[in-house]
Amino acid sequence: MVSPKQLLSVIESTLLGRTPPTAAQRIELIHAIRHSLPSLKALLSYPPPKPSDRAQVQSKEVRLPDAAPLSLDDHDVQIALKLSEDLHLNEIDCVRLLVSANQEWGFLGREPLEIFRLSAGLWYTERRDLLTSLYMLFRAVVLDQGLEADLVADIQSYLEDLITSGLRQRLILLIKELRREEPTGSGGPNSDSHILDSRGALVERKAVITRERLILGHCLVLSMLVERASSKDVKDIFFALKESAGEYSGALESSKHQITFSLLFSLVIAFISDALSTTADKASVLSNDASFRREFNEIVMVAGNDPVVEGFVDCVRLAWVVHLILVQDGNDVGEIAASPLSTDTKSVFSCLEVIFANNSFQFWLDMILHSAAYQNEDEDVVFMYNAYLHKLMTCFLSHPLGRDKVKETKEKAMAMLSPYRTASHNQIIEGSGHPQETYEIGRQPFVSVLEFVSEIYQKEPQLLSGNDVIWTFVKFSGEDHTNFQTLVAFLKMLSTLARNPEGASKVFELLQGKTFRSIGWSTLFEGLSMYEDKFKQSVQSPGALLPEFQQGDARALVAYLNVLQQVVENGSPIERKNWFPDIEPLFKLLSYENVPPYLKGALRNAIATFVHVSPIMKDTIWRYLEQYDLPVVVGPHAGNTGYAMDTQVYDMRFELNEIEARREKYPSTISFINLLNTLIAEERDASDRGRRFIGIFRFVYDHVFGPFPQRAYADPCEKWQLVVACLKHFQMMLSKYDVGEEDIDSVTDQSQITILGQSSLIHHMQLPVIEVMKDFMSGKTLFRNLMGIILQGVNFLITERTNQIYGQLLENAVLLSLEIIILVMEKDSVVSDFWRPLYQPLDVVLSQDHNQIVVLLEYVRYDFQPQIQLCSVKILSILSSRMVGLSQLLLKSNSAIGLIEDYAACLELRSEECQIIEDSSVDPGVLIMQLLIDNINRPAPNITHLLLKFDVDSPVERTLLQPKFHYSCLKVILDILDKLLKPDVNALLHEFGFQLLYELCVDPLTSAPIMDLLSTKKYHFFVKHLNSVGIAPLPERTCSQALRISSLHQRAWLMKLLAVELHSAEIADPNHREACRNILSELFGQRNTEYGVDHDASFFITQNETGSISKSKVLELLEIIQFESPDITLKCSQFVSNIKYSSMAEDILTSPTTMGKGVYYHSERGDRLIDLVSFRDRLWQKWNLNNSELNSFGSETELNAIRDAIQQLLRWGWKYNKNLEEQAAQLHMLTSWSQIVEISASQKISSLENRSDILFQLLDASLNFSGSPDCSLRMAQMLTQVGLTCMAKLRDEGFALPSDLTSETITCLHIIMTKQLSNGACQSILFKLILAVLRRESSETLRRRQYALLLSYFQYCRHVLDSDVRTTILEFLSVDEQDNGDLDLEKMDKDQAELAHANFTILRKEEQPILNLVIKDATQGSESVKTMSLYVIDALICVDHEKFFLSQLQSRGFLRSCFLNMSNFSYQDGGFSLDSMHRLCTLEAEFSLLLRICHKYGKSGSQILFSMGSLHHIASCKALHLPMKGSFRRYDTRVEKNSADLDKQQMVVAPILRLLFSLTSLVETSELFEVKNKVVREIVEFIKGHQLLFDQILQEDISDADELTMELVNHVVGILTKVWPYEESDDYGFVQRLFGMMRSLWSRDPDVFTSIGSARSEIQQKADVSISRLCFSLSSYLYFLVTKKSLRLQIFDHASTATQQPTLASVVFFLGSLATVLDRAAEEKYLLLNKIKDINELSRQEVDEIITMYVSHGYASSSENIQKRRYMAMVGMCKIVGHRSRLIMLLLLLAQNLMNITLAHFNDSNSLKALSDAKEELHFLCGRLIPVLERLELVNEDKTGHNLKVFHRLARSLKEMSIQKLAN
Repeated sequence: MVSPKQLLSVIESTLLGRTPPTAAQRIELIHAIRHSLPSLKALLSYPPPKPSDRAQVQSKEVRLPDAAPLSLDDHDVQIALKLSEDLHLNEIDCVRLLVSANQEWGFLGREPLEIFRLSAGLWYTERRDLLTSLYMLFRAVVLDQGLEADLVADIQSYLEDLITSGLRQRLILLIKELRREEPTGSGGPNSDSHILDSRGALVERKAVITRERLILGHCLVLSMLVERASSKDVKDIFFALKESAGEYSGALESSKHQITFSLLFSLVIAFISDALSTTADKASVLSNDASFRREFNEIVMVAGNDPVVEGFVDCVRLAWVVHLILVQDGNDVGEIAASPLSTDTKSVFSCLEVIFANNSFQFWLDMILHSAAYQNEDEDVVFMYNAYLHKLMTCFLSHPLGRDKVKETKEKAMAMLSPYRTASHNQIIEGSGHPQETYEIGRQPFVSVLEFVSEIYQKEPQLLSGNDVIWTFVKFSGEDHTNFQTLVAFLKMLSTLARNPEGASKVFELLQGKTFRSIGWSTLFEGLSMYEDKFKQSVQSPGALLPEFQQGDARALVAYLNVLQQVVENGSPIERKNWFPDIEPLFKLLSYENVPPYLKGALRNAIATFVHVSPIMKDTIWRYLEQYDLPVVVGPHAGNTGYAMDTQVYDMRFELNEIEARREKYPSTISFINLLNTLIAEERDASDRGRRFIGIFRFVYDHVFGPFPQRAYADPCEKWQLVVACLKHFQMMLSKYDVGEEDIDSVTDQSQITILGQSSLIHHMQLPVIEVMKDFMSGKTLFRNLMGIILQGVNFLITERTNQIYGQLLENAVLLSLEIIILVMEKDSVVSDFWRPLYQPLDVVLSQDHNQIVVLLEYVRYDFQPQIQLCSVKILSILSSRMVGLSQLLLKSNSAIGLIEDYAACLELRSEECQIIEDSSVDPGVLIMQLLIDNINRPAPNITHLLLKFDVDSPVERTLLQPKFHYSCLKVILDILDKLLKPDVNALLHEFGFQLLYELCVDPLTSAPIMDLLSTKKYHFFVKHLNSVGIAPLPERTCSQALRISSLHQRAWLMKLLAVELHSAEIADPNHREACRNILSELFGQRNTEYGVDHDASFFITQNETGSISKSKVLELLEIIQFESPDITLKCSQFVSNIKYSSMAEDILTSPTTMGKGVYYHSERGDRLIDLVSFRDRLWQKWNLNNSELNSFGSETELNAIRDAIQQLLRWGWKYNKNLEEQAAQLHMLTSWSQIVEISASQKISSLENRSDILFQLLDASLNFSGSPDCSLRMAQMLTQVGLTCMAKLRDEGFALPSDLTSETITCLHIIMTKQLSNGACQSILFKLILAVLRRESSETLRRRQYALLLSYFQYCRHVLDSDVRTTILEFLSVDEQDNGDLDLEKMDKDQAELAHANFTILRKEEQPILNLVIKDATQGSESVKTMSLYVIDALICVDHEKFFLSQLQSRGFLRSCFLNMSNFSYQDGGFSLDSMHRLCTLEAEFSLLLRICHKYGKSGSQILFSMGSLHHIASCKALHLPMKGSFRRYDTRVEKNSADLDKQQMVVAPILRLLFSLTSLVETSELFEVKNKVVREIVEFIKGHQLLFDQILQEDISDADELTMELVNHVVGILTKVWPYEESDDYGFVQRLFGMMRSLWSRDPDVFTSIGSARSEIQQKADVSISRLCFSLSSYLYFLVTKKSLRLQIFDHASTATQQPTLASVVFFLGSLATVLDRAAEEKYLLLNKIKDINELSRQEVDEIITMYVSHGYASSSENIQKRRYMAMVGMCKIVGHRSRLIMLLLLLAQNLMNITLAHFNDSNSLKALSDAKEELHFLCGRLIPVLERLELVNEDKTGHNLKVFHRLARSLKEMSIQKLAN
């Protein structure tokens, strides 16, 4: 069975949507109705208590249907039994109710009474949902809601079946039963009188029951229109009506009156609809039952004693009479009259006599139609009531019997009412002259009939359309009036009939023509002129008194004026311009004292309607008012009248205080203020800032509104009319005129007034807007009176609005008061700082009494008028931004809980709306959401924390959120987002809901509580919404662009939430860990293996059940935004053909005065949009200014042209706004998508399988979209950034341990890039990347990122193997795998070569556009894009074949331009500015490109560069002359460093030395003694020209040098050793410095190699290699000198020879150190290789020791499993082995050089002679050399990994020669 809540939800979504229901919705609705039929048939009928069930509950173990046994505690049993007793429910059902309530609210920590009330409230909520569902079904059938006919027919068939099965009888019974004080009704004497409703608020049970009875009454009324009532139904309803009417007078609640009305109108509708039935399927029931007519007539004619009950019976009698005469309508009237024995005829006559004798029509008016209950009833219900009253009276007046009876009463009224009852002048002044107090003998039925007809059409004038009966009655009733009472009633009816254009036109014609002999417009104007002549003559006669104004005439004139008012107000705008050309007579009586105030009020009300007829008419009215009305009206000198006079004059003050105040009636003052408000509202010229209205304002301020609380009022309605008029005036002053900087000195000016005389007071008065601001900012009269209205409170307003006629006026007064407060708050900040301390900001004034703030905020509870709620929310928004301690204030006032519930209820009510609110600024839900978002970052505890029910009594970050326990905005928001109902209506609520949660998640204080809440299994928030929102189809732009925009933003905020969870979640928490795992599984459709659990195993591109291919959600999300962005470049000139108007609009939109504010505004999303209202006003202003030479508004043709043009421009503005919003939404969603992809790729992807495939697909999709024409520039930038991240992660993933291992075995395969993408995939990436680079719309920013991606791609393609693991090591380790066929390094090399060639082929096909673009950027772009372009060219050289790209660069002159750039490099600021750094980066890239050419093409490349004068250009580069301090050593980054020095080393010196070193490859030894060796000469010249640089580098202490310094030293030494031997002289001292370096290095112990035998860091390993390379360069240089230049070394140093040359002893000593180091390095390498092979046999402790020694701490985590730790240990050892291999190779070469040097000395005859002279030294040298050589002979080839045959032969030869020397 469908629950009531589900049923209601289905009905609302299907029947109340903006669009017609879909087929699926219709099926769901019919299904829900069908399954709910049992509940609807047994409406509110529940199983009663049973002793057996009670015993089961008392046993504390209950078995609910379809559930396991449930254990109860004592409290549960007690509450369940209490529910059973109080609600008369079955005990088992009460237990079920407890379970449901616990699921809804959570009972943990609640008191038993609270649990009882929550459970009872849930039960009543279910009842209410069921009743509301039934009511909505009835409405769908009866009221025209635009539903499809077949759907309505289906629903109607179900309702008819329900009524046939007894539903109507059940409705009648429930209406009667529920009012009884018993458990099944409003509660027994011992029952709890309160429950907690759906928002947790305490409400009276009786109020809930009364509301249920009212819904039942409405259902009963509607049921009469679905199925005809039976005789039993009618009689039961009649008796129920009499019973309900018995308590009518004593009932104060309007709802009880409305229940009585529903019973009455049920009978009215039953009688009328049955008698008028004409369709076969709705045949009459009552009309064909003669026995019923007889029986019911006897019942209805029984007289009663209670006048109220008798009055309601009279109302039924009227409907009964109409029913009877309609039944007899087939018979002739004469036949009826001639049949005295006819029962029905007798019944008709007898009923008519009683009806007219009791004047039933007056009862209808006084007790029903004029009651507050009827006025405040539901609009649709009232319309239905009035429609059937319309049918009733139409039938009655169209029937001869009815017409005759009305004619009879008319004749009687004409005879009884005297036409000349008047009142004296004094009576009028004192107030006794009011017509209802002076002339009325008693209400005549004819008058009542006229007023009854008037009241029927008061609210529904559309019922008059085509109603000939009423217009016939009008003509009949308008004839031959002999008294003003009937005339007034008739004219009142005419004013009602003129409430629509058709009626206004007919009434005008009736009174314009001669339809009536004495009634017409001429009578009105002649009467006004007659009295004006009398008064004028009296004034002109000295000493004569003004003639008395006959009260009958006054009342008649008032009635005429009311008709005039309605005719003009509702007439056709075109026709009414010609109806009354001369309105001057309406003004002429305003200034006379003897004219009754109510007549003046009618005159001004009529005048006010003419203001809108035309602008010319408005100006005419101003002129006539200045001429005729009382003083204090208009004009710049209006303030001079009356205030300074000592004598009493007759002005508005006098009339207010002396005439109206005595009568306690104020129609003249009310009309006066309303008329002026109407005129002021139409004023467009605000240049004088309201100065001309100062007099009016002072009158309203000082004399009307100031003392209004102290005045007496005969009619409360007039009191609030007066207040509303005054407040409207103040509100206009504030809204039309601004407060500016020119008002800052107003305080000073005001203080000077005190020294002025009274006569100058008016002249020095402040502007109205300033006066209002000062009043509020000082808490004066206006503020006090206004707050007095507001401080009555929201509960008082609700009561008065519901139960009083003036309730709506009071509501308007409160609304205006709140709007005024908001306006003051918006303006006070401009002047508050300058007006202090005399005037304070309004929030400070309000805070002086905390109750004022609380009451203002509580109006959010008022749901009768949404505008009041909006104002309350806006006030809270303003106060929360100004008052830091607002939350504490509300807590101290004990109003916080109620306010939290009120805001939640307002938000929930808004979410249940079914109509779209187009303007989000008047959407209470959006305003509340914005309020919550805006306050998140304000000091804690703030309003957001309070309304979301964070713990504001303790640190907010420690809150444990329990939204199900507390009713708050958080609970409502989570429910809204959980259900996502009415997506078109609630789009903004959904959007801002996601945004709010995101903002909470990133706020430091609220992040932890809200993320903990969302990650719980209770909500499944992230994954659920990824499916329901993320990948839902995007609405079409043509259908609903606003919904499309909001839908994009919803997805954007949702993805940001997912990104926050993935990025910031505490993985140690199981909820967060599970949430992250599920998010990744849903996004990528992968099995998550991070925590050893398999989730949703699937491929990245998965196959669904049908076998078709479906993409992962992350790609689906990207596809959603792959649409062409809407065009925002469309000019308004394309919408408007007239260039004058389009240029006018362009001027307004681009004017500097409007760019900041005015025409533009920022939406709630932050989009800068065109304010269409302001835009329209500016267009009119500009047009009026440009056409000032024309008359008031120019010609009609010109006016129509500008009107049409403005409409077109507004359409363009609307389209521009929407397109801009959609473009921003698309960009927002892409931004969020890029965030979640980058976070997932960089942080979380390691937990997924097929990571390379995932990254490839993401990269491929990003490149696809970024290269498409639909992709905007900014979107392409973000997509390229995503591509960069994916590309970088692809490179990382190539060397990561696979996550899908099934065993703990680690092999060599795992450190080879087995996850390399296929060549085809790589080529696809390159091809799409090239297309993206060559896209039509581009920018330097985008191309920088694209170039970076291109470079990253080339790096990826080059590194098939881990760059930290040498190929030789892999070959050594992979012997077993190769034997098994698992590894083929040659195939890998072949595949890489094929990929390189394919890349080159792709690039060559697009070489023309690619090179054009890249070279253009490299030569003409900014410095940053130049740098990236140069590196791209570098990459192109890397993949070049057959010098294709090199030749292209040469032919385009690019290389020469690079050299020119080097030569022309300049700096003006010492090279320390950002621009200089950018130029240095470009210079570095140019050097890098040249170096790449050298390396790529070898000697040929170097020769090309050399031939282009590279050395000359490099030497002239001024970058080498940048200032440089200290040494070249890298400064510690943890302390302050000289960044300029460091940058110069990296960016200038190092690249130049690298290039210079490469050029030395051109130096051939065969050209040693050739003078033509130009290369050597130029290099030597370069060295000489930069001696200081070389000297400084050579002087570095290499013992603690960093990597960069060692590189520089190696390059300098390498260059010198290559070319300096060609230099004959050593004037520069380089040779001695090299010798000194040899002596320094070769005299050290083996500790010079710091990593040998110690804890080995990678930096130390690299340092060893650098030192060994340096030593090798020095040894090579020494070997060259010894062999080529016959340099001979001494054995030892002697005191007599002070030389820097190394000695043979130092060579032998260093050779011994090398032997030691070589032995240790080879042994270490051998041991490491064995450990690598045995890695799977090592224990975890041994693996951990290896990781501690060889792996950086930043890459190793102790929490990793043994597989990953073995992998890290293996890679770490392979890196060390690689460094050791390079070190061993260098050591072998170095040792070989040293042995050759020694051997050269032993073999040279001259050297032997010199050595023989120092025989002892020679013996000593040989003695030390032989052990060293023996050790070198023992170096193992297996351990070193090198072929040592030549090495061993050399060692043996030298050893043999040493032995010989030793023997000699």
